[in-house]
Amino acid sequence: MKNIFSRFTLIMAFGALPVALLAQQPTISNWRPYDQSGINVFETPKDNDAKFDGLKVRFGAGFTQQFQSLKHENTALNNQGNSVATAQANKLYPIKSGFMTAQANAFMDVQLGDGIALNVTSYLSSRHHNETWVKGGYIQFDKLPFKGKFWTDFMNMATIKIGHFEVNYGDEHFRRSDGGQALYNPFMEGYIMDAFATEIGGEVYIKKNGFFGMVGLTNGMIKGNIDSVQVSTQADGSDKRSPSILVKAGVDKKLDNGLRLRFTGSLYHNGSSAGSGLTLYGGDRTGSNYQNVMEKWVSGTPAAAQASTSIAFSGRLNPGFSKKIDAVMFNAFAKYQGFEFFGTYELASGYSKSETTTRKANQYGVEAVYRIGANENVFLGARYNAVKARLTSQTTDVNVDRFAVAGGWFITKNTLLKVEYVTQSYKDFVTSDYRNGGKFNGVVVEAVVGF
Repeated sequence: MKNIFSRFTLIMAFGALPVALLAQQPTISNWRPYDQSGINVFETPKDNDAKFDGLKVRFGAGFTQQFQSLKHENTALNNQGNSVATAQANKLYPIKSGFMTAQANAFMDVQLGDGIALNVTSYLSSRHHNETWVKGGYIQFDKLPFKGKFWTDFMNMATIKIGHFEVNYGDEHFRRSDGGQALYNPFMEGYIMDAFATEIGGEVYIKKNGFFGMVGLTNGMIKGNIDSVQVSTQADGSDKRSPSILVKAGVDKKLDNGLRLRFTGSLYHNGSSAGSGLTLYGGDRTGSNYQNVMEKWVSGTPAAAQASTSIAFSGRLNPGFSKKIDAVMFNAFAKYQGFEFFGTYELASGYSKSETTTRKANQYGVEAVYRIGANENVFLGARYNAVKARLTSQTTDVNVDRFAVAGGWFITKNTLLKVEYVTQSYKDFVTSDYRNGGKFNGVVVEAVVGF
């Protein structure tokens, strides 16, 4: 117990560290800050043109420590047993209140040239991987080293992003928690059907007068893969490997009365993945911020207790579109003084490598947050999120919904303490599925540092 409280105190004490570090940090052009000032920043800005007077390196980090007090239940068949030896196939993982392993991210931003910046993000510790992993790295061009009026005029509107990066599908990925960087999110988790992927490729943006458009092309997988594949492993008989195509357009404007409005539409398409599978709803390598809820206790034969890292995506629903996918997301955001609204509607379809018939999934989410004070250091929020999907193991659609209320306090612009009450229900799953009649609810507390 002493070690637990010592760890929690240490994480909170890190809030004083950024104050000293930030005084020495260089300014990076057109980047998203990792502290409170990065909230409600979506695509990187185009107007923060730092003067270039030589190569500069900025280091940052995100730390998150959580306390969880959740309970869960189900009504599935074969859900009895009180030990690993006696637990039946659909027995839920036994959970109690306690601290989760701390998560940490490391950020390195480099000003390479005038209007040219590099980002590398690493996961130092997370739910899914306790060891260090590199999330990705990319170069962003807001200027090009070419002379001529055409290039100057073009780059006044354009941003070019190349590398291994978080693809810009939808707006929810800008608000979700990402490993140790949980400061942007007023709640504990992202959406139930979590659209998040890091892929290799490029995106080109055109921005002018609050309007913007983007086109992107990626390899469609979480990492590089040049291995050959066998046709026999694909039910549709095709070993074709297709790139992912991304398109996004929208408007983001602040009106004269102080009201900010943003509307966007996004498309993600991949016609065939013959490698390790598409990653749009399974590309997160950090994991959920709800630990071990609605997870089976045992796996394999003979029965063995599952490691927490192998069940890292608790509370989410992956539709399993690992061979082909088409997805569209619409988002609306409004902010007036301390009040903000964010809404999502998403349609997706596809199938896995063991299927030939297209399945569908859709979700929507609405959230309202009220930020209090001149610096908006205190906030209260509520969110409702629901998913309807046809899974490979089901003959009819299943439904999962979540309601959460949360509150938070920015002790400094780098240090956040937040608490959430959440309840989530699983409906229309067959009785042989461990999620049949599933439900979890309770409280999660989170301490976050970002700089």
